[in-house]
Amino acid sequence: MNSSTDGGSEQGFGQPQPGWPTPPSVQSSGSPDSSSAFGFAITSMVLGIVWVYWIGSILAVVFGHLALKQMKQSNNFRGKGFAIAGVALGWSWIGILTLIVVLAVVAVSTGS
Repeated sequence: MNSSTDGGSEQGFGQPQPGWPTPPSVQSSGSPDSSSAFGFAITSMVLGIVWVYWIGSILAVVFGHLALKQMKQSNNFRGKGFAIAGVALGWSWIGILTLIVVLAVVAVSTGS
């Protein structure tokens, strides 16, 4: 007997059968923004550790804040500790450099 002649309906291939649950959707592990945020976080921490004079500390702060912003937008906080460490190290180096410059200016002005 043919299913179209006995009153049955034809189901298309790949269509879920009545009464069967639909399969769960597959979600990706992260968006492209999360991988760039992780890269910015690592870069921030490395620049904060290496401290290539003053430019490394400024870039550590910039990349760290960019990473934190992208993590917040994508709601994926992979590497957040790296970003925070980079920002903290960057600001620490900026503070130390500022203190050295102020002490040098005071020493030169009082020595003359």
